Amino acid sequence: MYAWIWRHLPGERLRTKALAALALAAAAVLLLWYVVFPWLEPKVQFDRGVVDGATPSAPASTGR
Repeated sequence: MYAWIWRHLPGERLRTKALAALALAAAAVLLLWYVVFPWLEPKVQFDRGVVDGATPSAPASTGR
């Protein structure tokens, strides 16, 4: 897959193709960071409890 992408990048020189590949990678990261991850966050609930969200009570004191 990467060889196919590399062959289809514009330009003949290594520097031109490397800059184009870097631009594509940056565009993919920005798309994920600003579009996909904010859309996905409400659907994946990592920060919420699974049982009922109640915090465990403190251990009973010994009364000393």
